[in-house]
Amino acid sequence: MNRLVMTVVTRRSQGEGALYWHEGRQRWVAMVELGFTAEGKRRRVWVSGRTKTEAKGKLLSLRRDQVDGLPPQHRGYTVREAVESWLEFGLTNRDPNTVINRRILAEKHVIPAFGARKLVDLTAEQVEAWLGLKARTLSTDTVNRLLSILRRSIGRAQARDLVRRNVALLCAVPQGQAGRPSKALTLDQAHSVIAAAEGTTMHAYVVVALFTGARTEELRALTWGRVHLDSDPPSLEVWRSVRRSGDTKTARSRRTLELPRRCVDALRAHHVAQVETRVVAGSEWIEHGLVFCTGSGRPLDAANVRRSFRTIVGHAGLDGAAWTPRELRHSFVSLLSSSGVPIEDISHLVGHASSNVTEKVYRKELRPVLTRGARAMDGIFDAKQAD
Repeated sequence: MNRLVMTVVTRRSQGEGALYWHEGRQRWVAMVELGFTAEGKRRRVWVSGRTKTEAKGKLLSLRRDQVDGLPPQHRGYTVREAVESWLEFGLTNRDPNTVINRRILAEKHVIPAFGARKLVDLTAEQVEAWLGLKARTLSTDTVNRLLSILRRSIGRAQARDLVRRNVALLCAVPQGQAGRPSKALTLDQAHSVIAAAEGTTMHAYVVVALFTGARTEELRALTWGRVHLDSDPPSLEVWRSVRRSGDTKTARSRRTLELPRRCVDALRAHHVAQVETRVVAGSEWIEHGLVFCTGSGRPLDAANVRRSFRTIVGHAGLDGAAWTPRELRHSFVSLLSSSGVPIEDISHLVGHASSNVTEKVYRKELRPVLTRGARAMDGIFDAKQAD
């Protein structure tokens, strides 16, 4: 049986708690009384530390919690509990893919690192060290998402008086590894991809994506009621997407685009082929009015499009695994920029709020050399020499 040897180091004022060395545990122990329970029993909270300074710090933390009104019974609330609570209740009305992504990141990175740690003991220094370690192997965007999960989880706990402050708000996102760079097709490559798509169910999709710059999520939600092939000029209403809300990414993304001739021809042929497919499918066809759909009329998912597109890219002589459907949009921006279309016009066509967004997202696709000044000066001096 351990014999308790209690040595009072200093005489503390009433209400400040006790601090002493516990011989049996070989640790410094601190205790503070926090009034009485509803049954009239004293409420005492105990903490310990390997050093006197550590135990005293925890004692002061208990006193601060008492002053701030933080219930002492919640000191055992862990980071795992905070994160799991946020995953369950803090992601309502979010896109299912977003929910899945955040849960995977939380369970793979956040919970293994901090799950067992008491939330009140988590420090900004610990979070910063962890973020720095993650930045060595993960992209900046992924590290940012990890910090966001931690911030939101602690914020939810903070709103419920389970922790005094959100230490994750004191941390910045370090520079992570470069993510997979997006690419753009050259004009020759674009011709090859279009040629490889001819005769397939993806031909119209590839042509429309490349010639209009519409997002894959917008094309997958496109209905025939939004396509006006016989109007003057022929047009395409990009007003919906497959997002959970059904709306486009931003308000500015809702736009009506004039259709190039190649798109009109491809969509007419696609409509004829779809009617034939509907007849063959018979009762198995489920009408959704979609322009791009499965062989039974159902909506395409991202995997359907990605798999089909990579097959086409492979037939075009490129590395199919290295390309994704979204890079048709990047190619649209690149080809327009190379042909001299102003950045402001490109911004409107792709549905960005401003040209600044276009420059930030597609800076590699935009022509970096400004030619107006050089051409103007050549024109001025050539005219002078002609005189």
